[in-house]
Amino acid sequence: QVQLVESGGGLVQAGGSLRLSCVASGRTFSRYGMAWFRQAPGKEREFVAAISWSGGSPFYADSVKGRFTISRDNAKNTVYLQMSTLKPEDTAVYYCAAGWQLYGSGRSDEYDYWGQGTQVTVSS
Repeated sequence: QVQLVESGGGLVQAGGSLRLSCVASGRTFSRYGMAWFRQAPGKEREFVAAISWSGGSPFYADSVKGRFTISRDNAKNTVYLQMSTLKPEDTAVYYCAAGWQLYGSGRSDEYDYWGQGTQVTVSS
């Protein structure tokens, strides 16, 4: 069982930056591929970024490529999402997800555990 807790969301102006964090419980964090998804009001949940259990193979949605960076610190059981040059269309609830030994997957059905989400609001 893995529990995920996101933090770091908030209100930011367009062009600004935020760093999201997701802390995982459990001793096997290093064996989980991790990802960030987001869901805007009235829209379906969509993939944002993923990183393999080994820390390699970062994978991004086209909409965030070049602006967002996913990373992980296995010693701290934490995965990060550094978001830069934020746009109003990035406004959403951002969710952290964990999947056993995944390599950069963008498919939500491959992830076993989900956090409660953190709100990111980008004003124009």
